[in-house]
Amino acid sequence: MRFRRLGYSMVDAIVDYRQTLEKYPVRSEVASGYLAKRLPDQAPETPETMEEIMADVQEHIMPGMTHWQHPNFYAWYPANSSYPAMLGDMLSSALGIIGFSWNGSPAATELETVVLDWFARFLNLPDCFLSSGGSGGGGVIQGSASEACLVALLAARTRALKQRGAAPGSLVAYATDQSHSCVKKACMIAGVEHLRLVETRGADGWALDPATLEAAMTADEAAGLHPFFLNTLIGTTSTAAVDPVADVAAVAARHGAWTHVDAAYAGVFACLPEQHAQHFQGLEAADSIATNAHKGMLVTFDCCALWVKDSFWLRSALSLEPQYQFAGLRHEEEHLDYKDWQVPLGRRFRALKLWFVLRLYGAEKIRAYLQHHLDTAAALVELVKRDDRFELAAPPRFGLVCFRLRGASDEESRAFLERINRSGKAFLVHTVVGGRHTIRCAIGGVQTQWRHVESTWRLIQQLAEEKEA
Repeated sequence: MRFRRLGYSMVDAIVDYRQTLEKYPVRSEVASGYLAKRLPDQAPETPETMEEIMADVQEHIMPGMTHWQHPNFYAWYPANSSYPAMLGDMLSSALGIIGFSWNGSPAATELETVVLDWFARFLNLPDCFLSSGGSGGGGVIQGSASEACLVALLAARTRALKQRGAAPGSLVAYATDQSHSCVKKACMIAGVEHLRLVETRGADGWALDPATLEAAMTADEAAGLHPFFLNTLIGTTSTAAVDPVADVAAVAARHGAWTHVDAAYAGVFACLPEQHAQHFQGLEAADSIATNAHKGMLVTFDCCALWVKDSFWLRSALSLEPQYQFAGLRHEEEHLDYKDWQVPLGRRFRALKLWFVLRLYGAEKIRAYLQHHLDTAAALVELVKRDDRFELAAPPRFGLVCFRLRGASDEESRAFLERINRSGKAFLVHTVVGGRHTIRCAIGGVQTQWRHVESTWRLIQQLAEEKEA
């Protein structure tokens, strides 16, 4: 059978690629528009062979790839992809369902419910976020943390309009100046006119100060506005800072605002007892929480887990059916249509890849995998501290280390980072911490071992020596 033969050849190509990743430069260096110059300007009239296509992949596509799975990819945050997740994705593609409703494929809906409860328990989340928790809560897989933020904000908006009688133009959302741009985009989409980006300080570890938030919400209420949504953070994009969730959620609750915890990158580390005790206390005070299994936990993009304490407001915001129509149904599953928990109507069977990862690795091995990245990052921190030419720019958390050349101007720091990336041997990106250009090294790749990080640090030291010469 032709598909079987081609399928085997594709599996071989995938394995070969991942086993030879280190031969590629990490970051692509092509110029914009390069591909249109290489490919024909229209599709072929007659079929071509897989051999011809894969030859073009090597010759034309690979030069334009930045290799996110490369062991020396330290940019942004990890985008894990593993063989178990690929297998789940393959099966999802083969089944070919569009699981918008329960009866569209009952197993797709019910597996998502089960596996999100598994995932919540694995992360030691409070019972109020379980489908069986008794509070109307539960989990759903979104495409990204940006989508999760949007649907949480829409739920909060609906609650404020219906429960408090607030006028749409009076609603105020709050986030810190460390928040991802997805909060601003969510407000744009939802028609929320007022977004307060609360200032953070280095003295607080770039975390949200409850007193500052209290003052902002009180001032807005005095002006006749209605606080309705707080986006708080565990693991900011810039420095992996952690907000005091319990304290800021208490402030939000006093003012009637929904608290959404954006733990897109860091949330998966809640499975580790020491990390949970240090960074994940007080989650029961939140209304929703999201984390990306596709960042640090071996699940291929896209797979953002969103849990809500009470799904009523999520369904009220996103369902096209009146909530009263749900009354009197014989089974909860009859109205558990995840189309009512997200923006799009259609959805893939994404629960399969999360289920495959949890089963084929097991909780114990996943915890060990995440601990490995914490240990590797901690070892890098020690190397940075030992070299007087460098300094840490923010407290290291999870797998993120932020550092810079001591005394370097922003222009010098940018040039130094570009030299690292142009070497082809590593790829890092920058942030701005305290108004200064800072280099970020995010450790968390599937194939990243200490030898890769140590080699990258030697490269950085070598370039620093050349700069001094």
